[in-house]
Amino acid sequence: MPADDSPTVTFPAVPPARTGTDAGPARPGAGAPPTAPDAAPTDADTGPPGSWTGRLGRRRTLLAAGVAVVVLLVGGVVAYRYAGDVPRGTTVLGIELGGKSRAEAAEALRAGLSAQADRLSAPVPVRVGEQAGEVSPADVDLRVDVDATVAAAAETPGNPLSVLFGSREVQPVVAVDPAKLDEVLRGRLGDEARPMTMPAITFSGTTPQAVHPEPGRGLDPERSAGALRDGWLGAHPVPVPLVDLHPATSAEEVDRLVAEVATPAVAGPVTVTTDRGEVTVPPTAIAKSLVLTADKTGKINPRVDGKKLRAALAGPLGKVEVAAKNASVAIVSGKPVVSAGTEGRQVDTEALARDLLPVLSKADDRTVTGTMRTAAPDTTTEDIAKLGIKERVSTFTTKFTGGLSSPRSQNIVQAAKEVDGALVKPGATFSLNKHTGERGYAQGYKDAPVILDGKLVPGVGGGVSQFTTTLFNAAYYAGLEDVEHKPHSYYFSRYPSVIESTIFYPDLDMKFRNDTEYGIVIDTSYTANSITVSMWSTKVYDSVKTEWSPRRNVVAPKTVELPDGPTCISASGSVGFTQDAYRVFRKGGQEIRRQKFTWRYDAEPRFVCVKKPA
Repeated sequence: MPADDSPTVTFPAVPPARTGTDAGPARPGAGAPPTAPDAAPTDADTGPPGSWTGRLGRRRTLLAAGVAVVVLLVGGVVAYRYAGDVPRGTTVLGIELGGKSRAEAAEALRAGLSAQADRLSAPVPVRVGEQAGEVSPADVDLRVDVDATVAAAAETPGNPLSVLFGSREVQPVVAVDPAKLDEVLRGRLGDEARPMTMPAITFSGTTPQAVHPEPGRGLDPERSAGALRDGWLGAHPVPVPLVDLHPATSAEEVDRLVAEVATPAVAGPVTVTTDRGEVTVPPTAIAKSLVLTADKTGKINPRVDGKKLRAALAGPLGKVEVAAKNASVAIVSGKPVVSAGTEGRQVDTEALARDLLPVLSKADDRTVTGTMRTAAPDTTTEDIAKLGIKERVSTFTTKFTGGLSSPRSQNIVQAAKEVDGALVKPGATFSLNKHTGERGYAQGYKDAPVILDGKLVPGVGGGVSQFTTTLFNAAYYAGLEDVEHKPHSYYFSRYPSVIESTIFYPDLDMKFRNDTEYGIVIDTSYTANSITVSMWSTKVYDSVKTEWSPRRNVVAPKTVELPDGPTCISASGSVGFTQDAYRVFRKGGQEIRRQKFTWRYDAEPRFVCVKKPA
């Protein structure tokens, strides 16, 4: 063994032997000759052979040699047992890791765990209170942490003799995701769980109302995770503790927040000064945007919500803001033409929300400086260039009577103008109600016949259902996904049966989703007796066509007499029937899909307006 690998052993110096008997030094008068005061001590190892001092020297030499041998043996054992990063004799779940480097031990542990995969991936029985269940390790990321386990195995135990002359089993380090486990376990709580009543301060108008907290009983995610880590590889079922849960904000703290934050916040308006003018934030807007609800721990951290603040100040902000304008696409002379967007200027309501909060507790000097920022358009010319809007992929036309002077025709045209040029990006859903908003008198719509309670009566926006049907069919024949539509209760010959749609704000809507990878632009046009909707994009299908089944369950209309008057609208009636329509998709010269639509039309009565006898 090289000298630098051997342990160094130091022996204490042995004092030189004295002359005289082994009973001690000679005493005067005891018959021994006195020792000369200046005589040099004698080296005991140099005594004559067979003398007492010679024997003692040999014993010391043998003892030193024996100790050296023992040291060498122990050193060899230590070197052997501690070879590698992990001491020999170390196992984890029966997997031998001793004598290996950390990398080798990690590889061996992974291989051993893989061999035990069936056991380690099996559902773990758990008990939450009185409720029993199982937890799948994969659902909660329950696993042996290989690196942490190897690190634990490499640590030297407190008693080195256990390493030198025995073996040891190291417990694996277990990992689990507390949040995922908590979500899974909440389904096992049963009636024993009782949620906390979270503290909050809400507003009824501008009057703050306190909600005081109440304790609950349930799960603590970290304690649940600890229980599963400790019990996973032990006895089952694993008991998961239920604990008392207390919201972080007390009832006294809620009352203090009412007095010191909520009440003064709505005591008066706040003035926001900008370089484009002033904006007044009224108490109603403050009440709508001041958030005094608790987080999941039950703590209330007062804040002003920037998005809610902007919504509450939509009107006042319009006086100082300039809206950004999106890039758009218009169909000109049969070709898509892109118009660039422009930037806008708007109040930074997120910064305003932050700066507003400290002012709300003040009685005076309720003024905040608002920051104007540049507002970029949501859609740029570069965005549109990537959307592949290059050709007309579908078009549909329906006819109407009465010319453009008819209120019904004017409603159709009004809706068409509002939708013209709408851009539907890939994956987006287009909602007609959301796009136009309410269709009332203020928006330019007029009274025209609508179906209400099975009868035609005057109603604002009558006729928009014809535009809806035209738009629905343009999306239908473009092969786009139908999200929501509802055909009329009566059949009208001006529409294709089954594949048509009514609308009524806000309850009945027509929606489609752009399920292609290309953008879509809706182009609308009209004449004195027709409305046309076209979709511009990139063709995905060779063709989309419709096949109808024969009508069935046909019912003739009845005649119904109604009192004559301004609300009575006569109708010739129509038959009721059930019919199927199949949307057939073709691509690459073959049919790839067909989609079935079915509708049952009621028989529309023949309404006759009858004058009362004199």
